[in-house]
Amino acid sequence: MSVLVNKNSKIIVQGFTGSEGTFHAGQMIDYGTNVVGGVTPGKGGQKHLDKPVFSTVAEAVEKVAADTSIIFVPPAFAADAIMESADAGIKVIICITEGIPTADMVKVKAYIANKDTRLVGPNCPGVITPDEAKVGIMPGFIFKKGRVGIVSKSGTLTYEAADQVVKQGFGISTAIGIGGDPIIGTTTKEAVELLMNDDETEAIVMIGEIGGNLEAEAAQWIKADGNRKPVVGFIAGQTAPAGRTMGHAGAIVGGADDTAQAKMKILAENGIYVVSSPAKIGEMVASVLK
Repeated sequence: MSVLVNKNSKIIVQGFTGSEGTFHAGQMIDYGTNVVGGVTPGKGGQKHLDKPVFSTVAEAVEKVAADTSIIFVPPAFAADAIMESADAGIKVIICITEGIPTADMVKVKAYIANKDTRLVGPNCPGVITPDEAKVGIMPGFIFKKGRVGIVSKSGTLTYEAADQVVKQGFGISTAIGIGGDPIIGTTTKEAVELLMNDDETEAIVMIGEIGGNLEAEAAQWIKADGNRKPVVGFIAGQTAPAGRTMGHAGAIVGGADDTAQAKMKILAENGIYVVSSPAKIGEMVASVLK
């Protein structure tokens, strides 16, 4: 089992022929991901990276039965790309694009609310189920197959956590980079819930950051759900000054509950194994699983 993506996913790349799309699609294909084609408006009928190019997502769904899309489309057009995918019946949409205007994402969120689709991102590193599918920009060689799920707002800390878990002799079931923007498709709680319900995930690493209440909402759900699996938590931004955006557009301390310290306290109160440094993630995973 895995969540969101696996060896059977039929993946298309939106923005396929652009430089970012070309580079990362090539890496995904090299990893063994089942990329069935790509979409670049007006370039339908061509071949790129030895895969078919379609002018629309609907055409890709019709001709190659695509069910998953990854988006490398410039910020001004990315919201339209997400909505086009949702309209065409794509089940999992992973948006890598950074810098999509918040007003555009408000429209996207409302548009996809009643559609049978799941959006991951934007401004995220993607999703990887090791040895099956890498749908994103993460360095695949770090990830080894195993039974620890990762949910993270931070791209680089996703890789760091995976590396530590693997070095402790464990592996990863699925790693989900949810993205650091103020409005994202899949929340921390929703991603954690997917892994809680995955038979092959035995423990979860949850990496958050200052700003917003996604981690608190997830922690409260984990406790209400009965703490079925051990969750190791880390919150980035412990030295961030209040009121200043740090890195991600959503990483800004707005009130007392938005600080890293307040979030760590909430996590601990809800039965999560909180570490104060990312360097301790692997050790804590090993201690809760042994």
